[in-house]
Amino acid sequence: MGKLKEENAVLRSKINKLQILSETQADEMKKLEKKLEENKIKEEKEAQDLEAMVQHVEQNLQLMTKRAAKAENSAAKLRQENAQLQAELRNSRLENEALRAGQAGLAAAKQNAEVALQHLLQVTTSSQASIRQLLSGAESLQLVADLLKSIDRIAEVSEDGQ
Repeated sequence: MGKLKEENAVLRSKINKLQILSETQADEMKKLEKKLEENKIKEEKEAQDLEAMVQHVEQNLQLMTKRAAKAENSAAKLRQENAQLQAELRNSRLENEALRAGQAGLAAAKQNAEVALQHLLQVTTSSQASIRQLLSGAESLQLVADLLKSIDRIAEVSEDGQ
């Protein structure tokens, strides 16, 4: 009978150890499940943040594209106006030369040429500013395109990692 009690005590001790081990493993499993859930929530938030950033970049790209198109139109109009004023300047010079040859109305022709020259200088300055703005817009578009490429690469790496 003493041997059975001894075996019972040994078995109870083993059962207690197994229960403690089981509880420890259950606690560890709960911690891991909680961490897994936290990681899922974090990944979802990061995905939402990334999507929001992509949408923001796309909106900026559309806006910059519109600005670039507007700047292009403005530059084209200024080039046309520039060409028109240059033609006026040529005509004024021809008129000036004709008047000089005829010695009549020299002062008026000079004044016309001066006015045309001033217009030409204004348009040239304005055209240069518009061209610089257009180039700046093109650089901005290139930067946005590079950013979108980077975001695509990040998204591909994230998908590959899952």
